[in-house]
Amino acid sequence: MSAPLLEICDLNIAFNGRPHPVHALRQFNLRIQPGESVGLVGESGSGKSVTALSIMRLLSKNDLHHENGIIRYSLPDGSPITLNDLSESALTRVRGKEIAMIFQEPMSSLNPVMRCGHQITEAIRHHLKSSRTEAREQALHLLEQVRLPDPARAYRAYPHELSGGQKQRVMIAMALSCEPRLLLADEPTTALDVTVQKGILDLLQEIREARQLALLFISHDLGVVRHITDRVSVLYRGELQEEGDTAGILRHPKAPYTRGLVACRPRIDVRYQRMPTLEVVLPDPEYQPLIIDPEASEIRRSGIYAQKPLLEVSGIHVRYPRKRNWFGAPVEWTDAVQNVSFELYPGECLGLAGESGCGKTTLGKAIARLTEVHQGQVLFRGENWLDMPERALRRARRHLQVIFQDPYAALNPRMPVGEAISEPMRVHGLVSGASARRERVVELLEQVGLQADHYHRMPHAFSGGQRQRICIARALALEPRLLICDEIVSALDVSVQATILNLLADLQGRLGLSFLFISHDLSVLHQVCDRLLVMKDGRLDAEGRPEVLFQSPPTPYVRSLLEAVL
Repeated sequence: MSAPLLEICDLNIAFNGRPHPVHALRQFNLRIQPGESVGLVGESGSGKSVTALSIMRLLSKNDLHHENGIIRYSLPDGSPITLNDLSESALTRVRGKEIAMIFQEPMSSLNPVMRCGHQITEAIRHHLKSSRTEAREQALHLLEQVRLPDPARAYRAYPHELSGGQKQRVMIAMALSCEPRLLLADEPTTALDVTVQKGILDLLQEIREARQLALLFISHDLGVVRHITDRVSVLYRGELQEEGDTAGILRHPKAPYTRGLVACRPRIDVRYQRMPTLEVVLPDPEYQPLIIDPEASEIRRSGIYAQKPLLEVSGIHVRYPRKRNWFGAPVEWTDAVQNVSFELYPGECLGLAGESGCGKTTLGKAIARLTEVHQGQVLFRGENWLDMPERALRRARRHLQVIFQDPYAALNPRMPVGEAISEPMRVHGLVSGASARRERVVELLEQVGLQADHYHRMPHAFSGGQRQRICIARALALEPRLLICDEIVSALDVSVQATILNLLADLQGRLGLSFLFISHDLSVLHQVCDRLLVMKDGRLDAEGRPEVLFQSPPTPYVRSLLEAVL
């Protein structure tokens, strides 16, 4: 076997912490051959991103408690260099030119005040010493190569003017601009819908094969890793659990942690009574989840649909101004939601699926009166929300709550979580007295699996899954009848995702809640939903029970979504 392109030997990394250092990696080893694709799998906090940042030498020295081990890279002439020993000036010649990285969040990785094309040409001119004209031509060629529909527009656009999938393609073009030999991809498809995700993965695969590019692909999604990697290494709390052929490890995992990750992923062919979680799977190697009995499910649904609808949506139409005249009046419109009608029943979980931009989130906001509705009717508990006066709407809103996709953005970063949960109770006058509200908040925290001493902590002190639990607790504080859940598990690890899905099922059974569950993940929707609506280009494309829709796709669009599931 030839010398590895990248070799990591006994890497140990610890960050400053109180009272003790926080160990991110312990005795970690990894080898990547030229042209090979290697997956790095694990939950948040397992050390995946730390590994990539260490290879790029981007870890802040002020935060490091210690780092030891060897990270060795082979140059094109075969001579090895130790990245740990390189000066900053030498590293700038390696970064981008030899080793490039696609970061997890393109919006925070791209300069928001610089046009996308200029960000690509900047790297080309620095490393390849090209002229401005040559760099521009190469950037346009790269944007075309990553299949952006209008490369010239993407070149001129600022990051906020592009969709999530388009921004990710710009990041890929930037990473490939100087023809690196090793590409580090850190969760490049997280929170993207299935068709965009498949397009990004197919693109990376084609480019890798065409350029004989080595790839280190970091992800918590085992389906994605199975699709694109040759070998996989599994990390847990900074320690390597197992490594080897991707198909073999995911089909017959040996390490208990790997078995847990495989078990926690929702499936599109069966529904579980409770989603498996690591806390349940790890202690019991023989654990087998219980599958929902179709007959019991049918009895439950019969009871749900024998009731009067809780929510009735008729002919909803939402549009946004696309062009205005000199006086600021709209002259052209974009139709985001067009003539959508459906009913939602007490105790039902109604799913809403579709690609990004299909109108899912806009429809959810329209129902909650968080965006203006052009025409249509929304009846909630028999009252028309669209005609309701502001004061009456404010009182009625406690019965319909929204849980947003990004829990960190939904929480006030300067307000302790206990106060964030008690604030709506105080505004609506549900619980009198500060001490009584505090007791209720503690009860809600414990109800969603948190602890009483979390009351005074700030949002940044929690993990993503914990912050999502806080947002659920805040929504429950007003004792709602309907929760609109907008992509609330899309960016979570599979084990945390499974825990949140179990929590929602428990709350539904205990409190009789109804859900409008918005997601692009068909396997999640199959697990949680009684009925499913599929949207395409602002319109309803299909409706029915998930198991029926997935077994016999009624439209070409539903069939394409299923084909994109990895």
